[in-house]
Amino acid sequence: MEYADIAIAVVGVLAIAWITDQLGGRRGFGGAALVAGVGAACGWFLVIRVFAILTMDDWMWVVWSLVGAAVTLLAYYLFRTKR
Repeated sequence: MEYADIAIAVVGVLAIAWITDQLGGRRGFGGAALVAGVGAACGWFLVIRVFAILTMDDWMWVVWSLVGAAVTLLAYYLFRTKR
């Protein structure tokens, strides 16, 4: 159970990517998963390394990662080029 928080974060990011892919359509799950993964890494980096609010021992970094994934997916679907 040492890495349960990491597994929950990965499953959560994939779930957010799948939901936004189903809502947005067209681009495919691969692009949504890539954008969500980068956003989750950015959310983690901000809370752990930049702001130094939490440590990896806390569970709140998972929430920050999921919020980062959601924000980047929102920006991805708002600002992508449409053909």
